[in-house]
Amino acid sequence: MTDVFNETILSGDEKTIIKESEKEKIKKIIEKFNKKEFSDPEVFYYPEFKRGYLYLMRNEFGEKGPICRLKYNGNIKDWDFEVFKYSSETFTDDIFFMPGEEEIDGTIEGAMKAGLELYPI
Repeated sequence: MTDVFNETILSGDEKTIIKESEKEKIKKIIEKFNKKEFSDPEVFYYPEFKRGYLYLMRNEFGEKGPICRLKYNGNIKDWDFEVFKYSSETFTDDIFFMPGEEEIDGTIEGAMKAGLELYPI
């Protein structure tokens, strides 16, 4: 698989860095979502941060991979969404007619809900 953090596939303004205090809040949001949505401890979302992006990764029984990435806009309730396309191993913001597109509302929770519809477990 292509390195999803490869510098050549980053787009937009990568200069917006996510502060450590914000990262802690983000981790709590993801942890809360995991507790609510998944009964099996072998299935969960987890964050990875690179520059101004939050990569929402998912572990499914030991299989780990990206679901989407969110571009930080300075507010943890207002993100730009890009889905990971396994067919091309790239991210895209072309989400029209994508399963779960109605869940995408700029929030981390909305992105995780969309990820569950796009890539069901």
